[in-house]
Amino acid sequence: MSRSPWVAVDAATIPAKLARELRDAWEDFVEDRPQGGDDAAASPIRVPPIRVPIADSWLRSRDAGVDPSGRQAAPSIVEHHGARAMWDAHPLASAAPLIVHCMAEASLEADHLMVVSDADGMLLSIRGSARLRSRAADEMNFVEGALWSESGAGTNAVGTALAAEHAVQVFAAEHFTEPVQRWTCAAAPVTDPDTGRLLGVIDLTGDISGVNPFSLSLVMATARAVEEFLRGRLRDRDDHLRSRYGGLLGPESAGAALVAGSGRVLLDPRQRWSAAVASIPAGGGMFALPSGATAIAEPIEDDDVYVVRLLRPPFRPARPLIELRVLGDDAPQVRLDGTPLHLRPRHIELLTLLVLHRGRLSANLLCAELYGDAGHPASIRVEMSRLRRLLPGAVEPGGYRLTCEVNSDVKHVRALLGRNAVRDAAAAYSGPLLADSYAPGIVRARAELDDWLRQAVVASEDADALWAWVRSPSGADDLLAWRRLLAALDYTDPRRSLAVARTAALRRSSLVVADM
Repeated sequence: MSRSPWVAVDAATIPAKLARELRDAWEDFVEDRPQGGDDAAASPIRVPPIRVPIADSWLRSRDAGVDPSGRQAAPSIVEHHGARAMWDAHPLASAAPLIVHCMAEASLEADHLMVVSDADGMLLSIRGSARLRSRAADEMNFVEGALWSESGAGTNAVGTALAAEHAVQVFAAEHFTEPVQRWTCAAAPVTDPDTGRLLGVIDLTGDISGVNPFSLSLVMATARAVEEFLRGRLRDRDDHLRSRYGGLLGPESAGAALVAGSGRVLLDPRQRWSAAVASIPAGGGMFALPSGATAIAEPIEDDDVYVVRLLRPPFRPARPLIELRVLGDDAPQVRLDGTPLHLRPRHIELLTLLVLHRGRLSANLLCAELYGDAGHPASIRVEMSRLRRLLPGAVEPGGYRLTCEVNSDVKHVRALLGRNAVRDAAAAYSGPLLADSYAPGIVRARAELDDWLRQAVVASEDADALWAWVRSPSGADDLLAWRRLLAALDYTDPRRSLAVARTAALRRSSLVVADM
C-alpha cells in the first residue's frame, strides 16, 4: 500500500538516509541544477523528485522570494505580549485544555513542542520544555508572534498546511530554509464550524531525530477533536441566542427569522427561510437574498446575530432609521430617515453610547459613561427627555434603549473586526471615535477600537490594511505599522517611497526622544 503524499516517513523509513536524499534534492532545486546531479539530462520543469505537496510548496516559497539560506529568519510581526493577548482572544484558546489533553503525553515522550498558529501562520502558543523552546527560538525564530506562513518562512508544516488547506508532515531538508532542516514538524488546519473558514493550525515540532510516522495522525485527530468541541460550543451558543432573542421576532405571521452573521438561520418559526441565507452585512442593514428579494437585518447588541425580515416595496423600514457618523476628524453627522439633524455634542455622545451599549444601560450606568463620578442620574433623565424629542420614535419612552434601525460607522468597523475582515475594517475606519470628547465611556470605546484595529492590522501582513491604518489619524505616527507596511510592499509599489521616508522620520524622532 503506497504512503500518503502528506506523510514524510513510515515504519520502513531510515531517517538518516532519507535526510541525505532530501538534502541532495534541495540543493539541486535551490541551485537550479537538473534533478539527479550535474550529469543528468536537463529537465524543463525543475521540480525535485520529492512528494508533490512539498514540491508545490518549494515552488511557492521560491516565487514568494524566501531566501533558502535562512539569513532572514521568519519575521516577528507582533511582540511577545501582543501575541499573548491575541492568543487569549483567539477562538482556539478556549480549546487549549483539550489540545493539551490530546497531545501533551506524546509531545513529552517525543520531546516535541505543541504549537498553535492563527489563520495567517502567526504563532500564538508554544508549549514544551524550556530547553527546546530556547533552541527553536535561537535557531529559527520559532517564537510566539513570528510569522510562519510559507511567504514568511518557506516550506514548513504550519505554513504549508495553511497554503494547501491539508494536514502535512515536513521532515529535514523538505523545509525550504536551511536552518529549519534540523527539525521535523506535523500540522493540521482547524476550520470554524460556523463559517467554514480556517481558524489556524495545530502543530508538533521537534528535532529530526524524533521523527515519528504517527505525529501527523495525532495532530489530525486533535484538530478534529477541537472542531467537534467548537461545534458543541456553537450549538450551545445557538440555543442561548434562541432563548434570549427569540421573542424579538414578533408574531409568527411576521415571517421574521433569527440569523447569525455568517448567514446560518437560528430560528425560523414559519420555516420560510432556507437553512442559510447570504452572509449578513457587517452591522446589519438591507441586503439582497439569492432569490433577488430584499431583506433587512436588524443587529442585536454585539452578538453578531440579527433579526431578518423581508422588505416589500417601497423597501422602507417600518421603524425610523438613524445614520450616525462619528469616526474621523470631520464633524459628526446624524440623520433621521435621511434628514440631517444638528445635535449638541452632548447629545451626540449620548446617542453614540446608546448605539455602543444597545439595550444594556440604566440611568446610573449611562451617567457614569457620560459624566464619570461627578455626574448625577437626574441629569441623564433630562438629557434623555430632550433626545427623545429630537429623535421621535427612535428612543424607548421612559427607557434607555433605541427602538430604531441604526446605520453607524463605528458599529460597522467593530462588526468587520469581529469577522476578521481586517482590510475592510481598516478601509472603513476614518479616524478616532469622537476625538474631541472626554466622556469616560467614549474615551474607553475610542481606545478599545484603536487598539483592536491596530493589533489586527499589524498582525494581518496585508499591505492594503496597513496602508489604510497608517493613513488614518490614529496610525500616522505608528512606527511599527510603517515598518510592517515597508516589509509587505513590493519593491515596485509606488507607496514604498513614502513608507521608506516615513519610517526613517519616525525612527529619527524616537531617537531624539530617547536622548532627551
